[in-house]
Amino acid sequence: MNENPLISEFLNYLRFERHFSPHTAKCYAADLEQYCWFISQDAPGSSAETPVPVMGPPASWDRHGAGSALMVADQTQLQTQLVKADPEEIRRFLMYLNQQSYSKSTIARKLATLRSFYKFCLRRGYVPNNPLISIRTPKQEKRLPKYLEMAEILKLLQTPDCTTLLGARDRAMLEVMFSTGVRVSELVDLRLEDVDFVSECIRVRGKGKKERISPISPSALKSLRNYLDVRAKDARAAHFNAEMLFINKHGQSLSTRSVRRKLDKYLLAAGLNPDVSPHTLRHSFATHMLNNGADLRSVQEMLGHQSISTTQTYTQLINRKIRQSYNEAHPRA
Repeated sequence: MNENPLISEFLNYLRFERHFSPHTAKCYAADLEQYCWFISQDAPGSSAETPVPVMGPPASWDRHGAGSALMVADQTQLQTQLVKADPEEIRRFLMYLNQQSYSKSTIARKLATLRSFYKFCLRRGYVPNNPLISIRTPKQEKRLPKYLEMAEILKLLQTPDCTTLLGARDRAMLEVMFSTGVRVSELVDLRLEDVDFVSECIRVRGKGKKERISPISPSALKSLRNYLDVRAKDARAAHFNAEMLFINKHGQSLSTRSVRRKLDKYLLAAGLNPDVSPHTLRHSFATHMLNNGADLRSVQEMLGHQSISTTQTYTQLINRKIRQSYNEAHPRA
């Protein structure tokens, strides 16, 4: 993609100074790509009557016919438009997103991307003021995170065949996710040296390259030991990536997409809700921890949440469950 110099500098700032993951940086780039394409259409003299295609996921932007947004306009002209953007132009962009039936959460994410971009530009002296200072984020629907009941968790954990290398790996992955609440990106980034079998903890590399130590259950460690034993006995072991904890069938680093595919496979085999994602196991970890008496601050630390308000979302699940139990059990409810 032929990036505008200002956009390119911002994305490098995210990657190398803020240590954003490649996936997150890619999402920011896609949002900015769409915004740049829009302002090039919105500029004086542009063809405003041209139908605006709906953007799909970042990878499918080109397939929807818009081309690369940053290649639509002359770079000098686009640079001027970016620098001179005002609140009215931002509002027109938000109106366009509404007209294209984007969800409130998606619009809020795109707005957050623009906030970050223009804050960066203001700090570097590229813009005289932040055009988003008077723009409010759309009020979003409150969605409670989904989680699995313990019976469902146990059913899922018992599904992989632990006598095979991939089955033993998958059982260990599922155990680790539920035992520690790690994000799937953190799971695939785990190294063999990160597991401390003696102290029963793991070292997790979280967002922004922040590291944390998380306790891990004996059952998860047992599954890890079995996986590592099966892995060591494999005839191809000498060619496996000796650094990474979880490897693919070729013995190399595992991808987050592979974890999702494996989870889908076991959900189907166990007859569980196919909408469950790896992040649902993280939600399940937090919900069961709080439901069994763990304090909020400790769960925040284990999840690697920067703000405790993010962790407090799970208390709403518990309050809802208490209310449901009350309504079902109390004779006057």
